[in-house]
Amino acid sequence: MGKKGAKLTPQADDMAVEIVNSLSSVGDVSSRKMFGGYGIFESGSMFALIDSAGQVFFKADDSNLAQFEAAGSEKHVRMPYYAVPANVLEDVDAVREWATTSIEIAHSSK
Repeated sequence: MGKKGAKLTPQADDMAVEIVNSLSSVGDVSSRKMFGGYGIFESGSMFALIDSAGQVFFKADDSNLAQFEAAGSEKHVRMPYYAVPANVLEDVDAVREWATTSIEIAHSSK
């Protein structure tokens, strides 16, 4: 989930724990180590990723892409995931709201 050859960092580990804990109220949220980072899942559907440096990305499509673009979020390489802005990550209600949309996208694309 990070750059090629990047190693998992303590920041990525900490962020995975923080995101799973923050989103436990929205469903069956779990993390799995993947490619030097983490995949974040809800009921088996991946809706987010954390790169090796600990940056969080949520899944996007036409329903929420404008929100990410308005916030100046960068796309994660070729995948349909965009960086979650720091101000969103600092607000538990906002991160849950953004995550809920990404969870719906992940479930509908399965």
